[in-house]
Amino acid sequence: MTSQSTADGVGTSARRPDAVAKVRGDFAYSSDLWHDEMVWGATVRSPHPHARILSVDASAALALPGVHAVLTAADVPGVNRYGLERRDQPVLAEDLVRYAGEAVAIVAADTPALARRAAGLVHVGYAELPPVTDAERALESPELHEGGNLVRHLRIRRGTPHQADVVVTGEYEVGMQDQAFLGPESCLAVPDETDGVDLYCSTQWLHVDQDQLADCLARPKESVRLTLSGVGGAFGGREDLSVQAHACLLALRLGRPVKMSYGREESFSGHVHRHPARMRYEHGATRDGRLLYVKADILLDGGAYASTSPAVTGNAGCFAVGPYEVPAVEVDCRAVYTNNPPAGAMRGFGAVQVCFGHESQMDKLAAALGLDPVELRRRNAVDTGSVMATGQRVDGPAPVAELLRLVAGKPLPPPAGDDLRLLPGGTSNSTRAAELVRGVGYALSVKNICKSAGYDDFGTARVRMYAHEGRPAAEVHTAAAEVGQGLVTVQAQIARTELEIALVTILPADTAVGDAGTSSASRQTWISGGAVRAACLAVRATLLERAAGLLGEPAADLVYGSTVSSPTGRTVELAELLAMGDVDETAVFRHRRTEELDPETGQGEAHVAYAFAAHRAVVDVDPELGSVRVVEIACAQDVGKAINPVAVEGQMHGGIAQGLGLAVMEEIQVRDGRILNPSFTDYLIPTTMDMPPTVLDILELPRHDSPYGLTGVGEPPLLSAPAAIAAAIRDAVGGAAAGALDRIPMTPEAVATAVLGSLAEGGAR
Repeated sequence: MTSQSTADGVGTSARRPDAVAKVRGDFAYSSDLWHDEMVWGATVRSPHPHARILSVDASAALALPGVHAVLTAADVPGVNRYGLERRDQPVLAEDLVRYAGEAVAIVAADTPALARRAAGLVHVGYAELPPVTDAERALESPELHEGGNLVRHLRIRRGTPHQADVVVTGEYEVGMQDQAFLGPESCLAVPDETDGVDLYCSTQWLHVDQDQLADCLARPKESVRLTLSGVGGAFGGREDLSVQAHACLLALRLGRPVKMSYGREESFSGHVHRHPARMRYEHGATRDGRLLYVKADILLDGGAYASTSPAVTGNAGCFAVGPYEVPAVEVDCRAVYTNNPPAGAMRGFGAVQVCFGHESQMDKLAAALGLDPVELRRRNAVDTGSVMATGQRVDGPAPVAELLRLVAGKPLPPPAGDDLRLLPGGTSNSTRAAELVRGVGYALSVKNICKSAGYDDFGTARVRMYAHEGRPAAEVHTAAAEVGQGLVTVQAQIARTELEIALVTILPADTAVGDAGTSSASRQTWISGGAVRAACLAVRATLLERAAGLLGEPAADLVYGSTVSSPTGRTVELAELLAMGDVDETAVFRHRRTEELDPETGQGEAHVAYAFAAHRAVVDVDPELGSVRVVEIACAQDVGKAINPVAVEGQMHGGIAQGLGLAVMEEIQVRDGRILNPSFTDYLIPTTMDMPPTVLDILELPRHDSPYGLTGVGEPPLLSAPAAIAAAIRDAVGGAAAGALDRIPMTPEAVATAVLGSLAEGGAR
């Protein structure tokens, strides 16, 4: 991908080099991969959430002409385990299946239809076992993994709770949300002549995939080479392995390329989802609304395997209090194994669930105190220098009160008119504008940026500068995964800014260059962007040394630009310097060190930086039908430095859309461990008709410790959107009904039932 304009540097809304191809439908996604000699892979999956495998009979499948192989756990040459934080998930189930949809065998055949047919003919004998599907009972149930069903318990203790004038309690739930990326999992594995394999796949972290695959395949890492193919969205759902190991196993067994590509239903079984959460809170405050203590007990359903549950537990616990100054904190956050589908990373990473909890509590506390919800939040908002629940001081910008002021100060949208498209339910129901009730809700959020808790978080970049048809040009090579967020654009912007040239090419991401880390935790622009900048500065330094030799003056006295100049007025063109040979530099960029939290108190300098956002939601509710329309969302966010302002706006729009989905419609329905709605017909996501107008405020308060002063932008616009919408629905319904709305998504049934309950209670009184 080549960029042409020096004007498209840092701070400009540079056009994405992949934009035109994506709009026209010409962009090559992983599902478009092709090799003339390839066969197709398919997966045999368990229909049971918990069962013992008694036998696998593949004879009927192998008897079909065109079927080339059926592999089981016995055919895994290396370690039959993978996992991001714990290697606890089998590549192919050996003796047990722990969730409905777990992979038991894989098939290779000439066509995808034949592969699926053959997979259906593989007979697996099972002895069903009682499934553990209630997270509350998991710790008292028979262990699903050696060592018990507790994945992690984070305990945070700071200060001593004092007697409060006002105490409010609440119990809240968040349902299981799917990442709902539009491009299902797919890859192409191509074996080589030396018993190695080249894998072209859509992922969020090439090197961690390589590490796991090398162990599973019993191959040295250098013989397992990965190249990023076009990614159709990720949001955390591509951090874990899915098709990668299966395609490689088949390719190495057959000695020919193998392609695997999931359909939508299989995709629901093939990747992790957002953790369902149950939360119990207690807030104590003075009569003038100063928080004295917060107690929280949070339970996350991690499903059958650990994935990133330990890290999600860490985030949920660390941010359970929200962006508020609280003298005393008692937080217990647990994740447990169950026989439900595995949960793991999804945009927001634990902070989304607890935001719904702590913001619901702030509204409840405001009502108990007779205070405006905005004023209560303002009085308790953290600022630079404030101490968080983990005892860490906020050392960067923390404009929480200002973000709140910005969204609260926006004029409210006008009442709904007669346009049916703008009413709850749209044109498909009988809502009339006169029957609607309007509500306004607010929410604040905080989350860490970059990896935390002692993790060695770094990125690597290689930059080569050369002469192209007499003009200076550069190539940028990283393993950073472009998953739709615009990272290729940002890397080019940084190179154009630092090298002061127009021609910049971003090479495909692969494992031929050093690790870039994961495209998650809102970290890539900071970490990989920092690595690209460092490599560019190293290139500049080399060119200045060359110029010093030609000009006979110290490099320190020279000024780099489109020409290198000296204080005496002598100059040399970059093209002349590059005629002496290409300049090729590699740099590694790390953020400051963090530390693990104390296991007893949860105290420690665990985070690199914090990001904050504020949301205001305006909703219209039909109290009889329970239908809701989100009329407007206002969002204010500090981004430190907007490297690409229009891309920042895009991130904010996307985060708001996912937050809206979680607030009112998105939930994977799981019954007895089985997903009931594995399709976009039954799993609803917001459409353009559901998205309201958005009013955005982007603050640029630079940090002192990041490239260009930036702060990660990807997750904050989602975090508090669901909580704000939920608060607005409660505000519209009012009265006793509001207290019953303690779960998201808030479906029409839930809203209408809450209203009926309120009416019945009112009538009884």
